[in-house]
Order: sequence, then C-alpha cells, then structure tokens
Amino acid sequence: MESCHCLLLLCTLSLTLTSVEATKNDDDIDLVSFLRSIYPGLLERNEPFVINKDFEVNSLKEQTRVHPVRQATERAPGPVVETKNGQVKGITVDKAHIFYGIPYADPPVGAYRWKAPRPVTPRSGVYDASYPRASCVQACTGPITEECPQIVSEDCLYLNIFVPLDVSFRSPLGSPLPVMVWIHGGDFIAGSASKPLYDGRFISNFTHTVLVSLEYRLGAFGFLVSGKDPHSAATGNYGILDQQAALLWVQRNIAVFGGDSSKVTVFGESAGAQSVSLHLMIQSSTTLFQQAVLQSLPFSIPLKTRHDALKLGKDFAKQTNCSVSDIVCLLALTPRAVLAAQMKTSSKVVNPFRFLEVFETWGPYIDGELIKEQAVTAFQKGHWQKEKPVLLGTTSEEGVIFAYGVFNKPVSAVESTVYVTAIFKQHALRILHKYLPLYRDADRRDMLAQIVTDYVFLCPSRRSARAGTAAGSEVWMYVFDHVASDHRVWSGLTFCYQHVCHGAELPFLFGSASVTNFTLSVPEKLLSNRMLCYWGAFAHTGDPSSRAQQTAFCREQRLPVWPRYSDTSSWLVMNLTVRSHAQVGTRNHICDFWDHLGIY
Repeated sequence: MESCHCLLLLCTLSLTLTSVEATKNDDDIDLVSFLRSIYPGLLERNEPFVINKDFEVNSLKEQTRVHPVRQATERAPGPVVETKNGQVKGITVDKAHIFYGIPYADPPVGAYRWKAPRPVTPRSGVYDASYPRASCVQACTGPITEECPQIVSEDCLYLNIFVPLDVSFRSPLGSPLPVMVWIHGGDFIAGSASKPLYDGRFISNFTHTVLVSLEYRLGAFGFLVSGKDPHSAATGNYGILDQQAALLWVQRNIAVFGGDSSKVTVFGESAGAQSVSLHLMIQSSTTLFQQAVLQSLPFSIPLKTRHDALKLGKDFAKQTNCSVSDIVCLLALTPRAVLAAQMKTSSKVVNPFRFLEVFETWGPYIDGELIKEQAVTAFQKGHWQKEKPVLLGTTSEEGVIFAYGVFNKPVSAVESTVYVTAIFKQHALRILHKYLPLYRDADRRDMLAQIVTDYVFLCPSRRSARAGTAAGSEVWMYVFDHVASDHRVWSGLTFCYQHVCHGAELPFLFGSASVTNFTLSVPEKLLSNRMLCYWGAFAHTGDPSSRAQQTAFCREQRLPVWPRYSDTSSWLVMNLTVRSHAQVGTRNHICDFWDHLGIY
C-alpha cells in the first residue's frame, strides 16, 4: 500500500511538473485557476467586493464615537507644541500624552494620486491632534471585517505620536528620549496605525521612549505601476516613499515632542518588517534612523520585477475600462472604483513561476532605483546598512495562518504534492522527501504550514542574520514561542487557536491584550513586560540586554541575558515564552537543508 501511495505521488508530481513546464512561455496562464481545478478548496481571494455597513470612502468624519481614548477624554487638557508646519495640540490621558493624526505630507488626492508625497503646506492656527484621522483606503472581507477601519480616505498621510507622561511640555524639555517608529503590517493592502492593537501608550510609557506610528498608501493606491515615466504614469512604490516622508518628518520635528532624532529605531511586523528591511537597503533612507527591529519578515515572498509590476498594472487597468497608458482616465476613477479593480486583480499570479506572489499581489517592486534587489539577496550580499544594529525574529508557527487561510478544507498528501511542486518546481522531490515522512495525518495542512514557516520566515531570517554577523553587523535573534493561556491569539489578520502564529507577539509587545479579547495570565503579563524591557533597552542602547538606562522595573527583573547572534555563542537565539531563555536554534538542521538548496 505504501509503495502504491508513493507511486501515486510521483505520478502526480510528474504530471504537475509537465503542466507547469508547458506554461513557461504563456503570459496569460492563471496558475491559481489551474490549481483550483485540481483542488477546489483553495480560498477565493478575488471574491466579490464587499463593503461593511460602516465603511466610508473619502470621509474625514471624526472618529469620536468609535475611538475609546477620544471618547473618554473629550474635554481633557492637552499639550501644545510648535512644529515646522505650525502648532499642534494633543491630549493627555493615562499612560501618555498623545498627538493623533498629524499630517506628514500633503494629501495625495486628485492629480497627486499617484505621485511621490509632497511636503506639508504650513498652516495657521492650532491643529487639533486629539483624534485619529482616516486610515488609507482598503477593504475588508471575511474574518478581519470587524477590525477594518470604519473611515478610510485617500487623504491618509498622517502619523500618531505617544509621549511618556513624565515629559513636561510646560517647561524646557529635558534630555531627549529615544524614538521608536512603528510601521504596521497587512500584506500592503490593509492595516492602520490607529488600530487598537497598536495603541502606543503602554509601550511608550513602559520603555520611556517617544513612539510614532504612521499610515502609508496601500494596494493600488500605493503600488500601482502603469508605466515608466513619472509625469505620465503611475510608477509604484508610493507606499515606501510615504514611509520615507514620515521618517523625514520625524527627523525635522520630533525634538519638540521630547524625542531624539539621532536615536531612532524603526520597527515593524510582517509587511511592516518588509518595509523596514527595504529602508535598510535604500540609500536615501540611511540618515533617517539608526537601528531596526524586524518582526516576522517574509523574506522569501518575492518582490515583483518591473516587468511583472507592469503586467499587474495592465490587468488592473483592464478592470477599470481605462487604457493602461491613459493616466487621465485612471486619475478620474473614484476611490471605490480603484479599490474594486484592485480586489479583482488580487488573486492574479503574474508570474506562474513565482507562485508565492499569491500571498502579496500588491506591494513594493524592484524599480532599479529606489529598490534594487530582493531583501534576502541584499542581506546575503551585504548590500544594506550593516553599521546599524538589528533585532530580528519570528514566531514558532508563522505558516499556520497562511496554510489554513488559503486552504479552507483538508489537504491530502497528493494535493499537498501538487502545491509543493507548483511553488518549488525542480526542488519539490527533495522537499517532499524531507517533510512528508514527518506528517502522517490525512490532512497535510500542518505540513504545508511548517514549510511556509521554514522557507518564508525562519530559515532565510537565520541565513540573513548569519550573513550580517559575518559582515561585522550587530544582530540579535529571537523566536516567540508562547501560546496564550486561553489558546486564542490575535494575529493582526485572523485568529489562531492553539498555535503561535504570525503576529502572535503583538498583543504582548504593545500591551494591548485587552483590545484583542483575551486575558493575560500573571506569567504572561511578566512575559509582556520582559519583551518591553528588551525592546526598550534596544531602543535606548542598541543592545536588548543592556541594563543602562533601563527602568527600575526592568533592572529588578534580572532578565535572562540575550546574547548577540554569533557563532562564538553557538548561534544562540532568545526563546520568548513564559520562561524566556537563550537557546540554540531548534530547527537548525532544517534550515541547513534550506540553505543548502540555495533557493531563497
């Protein structure tokens, strides 16, 4: 029976390779449709465009009724600061002074829809920074609908600033504090700086830093490529340019908020971590920050080439009944029409030989100027700002959310073989030989989840960390390996049950468990505090284990030492769980296998 099963797998593999090979020169092949014909359980990502009942496009209505901080403090006195663009008035609440919705660039609307961000126009009077502004245009369907921003707009280039309560704005500011700039994730099509999950009050007050969170253009608004001439076409990467403009605004203005512009840490998770990695590669971002934290960076999900980005732009234009070369027609589209066309093209695999693009249809692309190569390539070749300290890590089961999100029905051994072949082509047999014997359940989604964890996240992160260490960089690695006591962890995309999935560390890091509908036990609260101690120490000193300038609480905790990642310490990583400890990587033999394949 076992030999028949293996024979069936090999036959399926051979047939699939033949089918894929036959598509090599066919630009119009829809690999998703091909795979759905074999396995109909694949989730439809181009499902009909759905707007939840509270969804508003291009509305700048104040969110006073839905934001708990504003709701509780409408009459609270707030500090006033003088920025380069005029006066800004915030609010003072428990744990922090907050300045919500400060514009860092002029609105990218009308003729400026697909243009680089422009400096803020100076204003008179006092700007009301007591409530969050609209998030960037996006749509939510399925399990994330309830977390979707209720108010979105093309006018969305705003940032939020959280300042510890002991900073007094009524007297000359004392010693400036380190700055932590948060870039949210969301597959470059969703997410918001003002999401309750990212409430910066706790992390700012606990770490004694100034925390900044920023919005940036998403989806087609931030990444459409319709041509090469910036005067007559959309040329993409606007979302990354927005982030860069926000970082520049921080450099010019953060001092009046008590922040030190010479001590900026940029950190992000998922697509946010991908953004941080790009800024580590982009020469014009070099002077805008001093160190970086990369949380769950999907190294192996490829950025598009210019050719592939233009192909996606052509498909997008076809959905709008505009010519891809008619920028006037494209600019005349309503935000709703742009979003609808974006949704309809979101499941298109532009290059059938890079199937992992299905996880990130819209996003940055290699334009040859701002972004010159894949992040994993840049890190391996040393083409990044190696002088900057870097802290990076993953969760222990990153791939669960992807495997169970894409495959909403059980996946058999034969079906899993088809998918592994579609992704890895000539390497599929070796990968199947490595993983198939480890999984005996009829449903092989756990196997696919582990492959995603290892190939997309863990192993390329390890290889990049080792390359950085070899080049003389200071690198620290971690794995978040704790399942919440009630077995439910908010991932930022969906719920994961009894798994340490993608984004599981976020409620612990931001102290935002209360808004994610689960309660931390006393040991879990200690884990959350310890994580904040590490991140705070890194922001202050560039070393997560440094006791210099730590809060009294952190000094009393006797935190386990987090050794720098190097071969002299047996490549130790910090295991972040209730009993945090430094350890040798538990999947080093698997990562050795992937490194040897050489396919990152």
